Amino acid sequence: MSVRLKPSTADGQLQEVFGAPVPALYATATEPDASPALARALELRSFLALAEEQVARVRDRVHEAMAPDRDMGELSADDLRLDAQWLEAALDARDGYRAALGELLRSMPPPAQQPRAVRLTQTAVAATPPPSVAAPAPQRAGAARARRP
Repeated sequence: MSVRLKPSTADGQLQEVFGAPVPALYATATEPDASPALARALELRSFLALAEEQVARVRDRVHEAMAPDRDMGELSADDLRLDAQWLEAALDARDGYRAALGELLRSMPPPAQQPRAVRLTQTAVAATPPPSVAAPAPQRAGAARARRP
């Protein structure tokens, strides 16, 4: 499964800050005029989603090993110790990514002050004006009237 499709605990916050659901944010981040802050936020979000998946996998493995219907003869203190180390590492990574993402989002200007990409369309100007405009002006048009004594 793509990391873009994996949920993360930061998805709601990202949607609130950037004003769009996470899949739309990933699409926006690939555009040439995408905000560098958005790209960084999504990169951290991707790392966070993977770390959270690792936490869930270790948690589920420990729960399975400790299930009430499981044979106690299969329990291994060494396996549980190793799982505890892996869980600690995954939790540390998750906490680090959450902190970095939170700091990035806090350091950004409020959404009302963020510059928005504006696409301007430029009207093509013809080299010669259309015939109605190019018609010669009357001979006296714009000529000053002679003063009479």
